[in-house]
Amino acid sequence: MTRLRLGLLILALLALAALGAPLLQGWLGADPFQPDLFARYEPASAAHPLGADELGRDILLRLFYGTRVSLAVGLAAALAASALGTALGLLAAWRGGWVDALLMRLADGLLALPALPLLVLLAAVDPARLGLPRGEAWTDMLRITVILVIFGWVGVARLARAAALSVLATDYVRAARALGVTEARLLRRHVLPGIAAPVAVATSLAVAGAILAESVLSFLGLGIQPPAPSWGNMLANAQEAVFAAPMAAVWPGLAILLAVAGCGLVADGVARRGS
Repeated sequence: MTRLRLGLLILALLALAALGAPLLQGWLGADPFQPDLFARYEPASAAHPLGADELGRDILLRLFYGTRVSLAVGLAAALAASALGTALGLLAAWRGGWVDALLMRLADGLLALPALPLLVLLAAVDPARLGLPRGEAWTDMLRITVILVIFGWVGVARLARAAALSVLATDYVRAARALGVTEARLLRRHVLPGIAAPVAVATSLAVAGAILAESVLSFLGLGIQPPAPSWGNMLANAQEAVFAAPMAAVWPGLAILLAVAGCGLVADGVARRGS
């Protein structure tokens, strides 16, 4: 329970930072998107608590706004992938036969593909070709979320299928069927609660994976595009002066570390609680 509470505390603090970004902006009186070349790499001060970046923008403020992006993409991608994977895994276990074979072979095919190169390739597609506006932060977030969902449902589906097969083979499920319980009620009342714990663990880890993937794509210039702040593009911008102003790279790196560690602690806590 201690690990679960610590992980939830870390994620709650990050969520508060995301929600409090406009309040911090009003308190500091700074614009996280407007360059101020006279304040380039300014050290920590009352005006800039964590210093300023390569364009004179407040690092703390951009970290808070970047938290919005990373948490939104991580949660949206993980929840959507988990919902899709759980539904497909449950369908495969329940129906069996050719449905199970088809879904699992599709999952095997996606697992065999090199995920990172394909993520980079798909992220490089011009959103204008898909009818989406170019240069909008929400467009980049939606594009990355969809890409992560395409590859992220596979692990959850296999896990949900294995757990559902185990639950469907139990005596109380056979007894419920013998008593005439409908299949919909059986799945809702007996099977879904039985697979909730492993799916929750997989979802927590998927949030961490999605945050890392978004950071990698943004670091490579294929994710969230400037001037919108993202932990990944903050790291990319800071690498040019990593020796002159190392803290500009340290802070977004620590934010990524905290987010991933928080998700890992939650997953570990849920797994220990369910065992």
